[in-house]
Amino acid sequence: MNILVVEDEEKLARFVELELQHEGYDVKKCGNGREALEIAEKGGFDLILLDIMLPGLNGLEVLRRLRPVSDVPVILLTARDAVMDKVSGLDAGASDYITKPFAIEELLARIRVVLRNAEKESYSSASSSAPADAKNGKQPDGTYRWNLLTLDMPKREVRYDGRIIDLTNREFLMLETLLSNMDIVLPRDTLLEQVCGYDYLGETNIVDVYIRHIRAKIDEAFGVKMIQTIRGVGYVIKTEG
Repeated sequence: MNILVVEDEEKLARFVELELQHEGYDVKKCGNGREALEIAEKGGFDLILLDIMLPGLNGLEVLRRLRPVSDVPVILLTARDAVMDKVSGLDAGASDYITKPFAIEELLARIRVVLRNAEKESYSSASSSAPADAKNGKQPDGTYRWNLLTLDMPKREVRYDGRIIDLTNREFLMLETLLSNMDIVLPRDTLLEQVCGYDYLGETNIVDVYIRHIRAKIDEAFGVKMIQTIRGVGYVIKTEG
């Protein structure tokens, strides 16, 4: 992870640099607003720590000029604690702010949160902008895809066109079972065993209930026909849906 530290107080800048390097970050320092803007516009940074009171160009102006060309996360470093200063910074596009003097532990925690949020937004954007001709089925990253729907097992997350779909644990498992066996008709008792275990065998109507709930949240909500019923057998999700 590459971090640009924009701070004209040399001792503080050096202290922050050493702490960030100790945490494994790659760091570049700058103490002038105009120079910082030129560096930031070239890109290559995962986050910018930006002091407000800078020579050449103040931090808020740097941020305002940077935003049209870059959405890199920015944490403002400021000695000011007035509410309007904080509001101005956030309105200008800052991800967060921290008031000097600060504990390095707090700064590191805020950095982790901002980077984590940026990663989530990047994932969401990638999911919602996936090319229409991408193949359905299991993807190289381990997720499952069906048209604009993605299912991420490690994150236990389902999205359609970038929008999160709230599924219960068993609804999630039911959908995952169907997606991981795409084009295969799964009998109700097979789905029941996979999702509920042996204790529920014989009560296959429970499968129909879960399928109905999933259809309400996906098929009906987005006007698609993902889960198909095979009369007398069970259900299937076809690759070419």
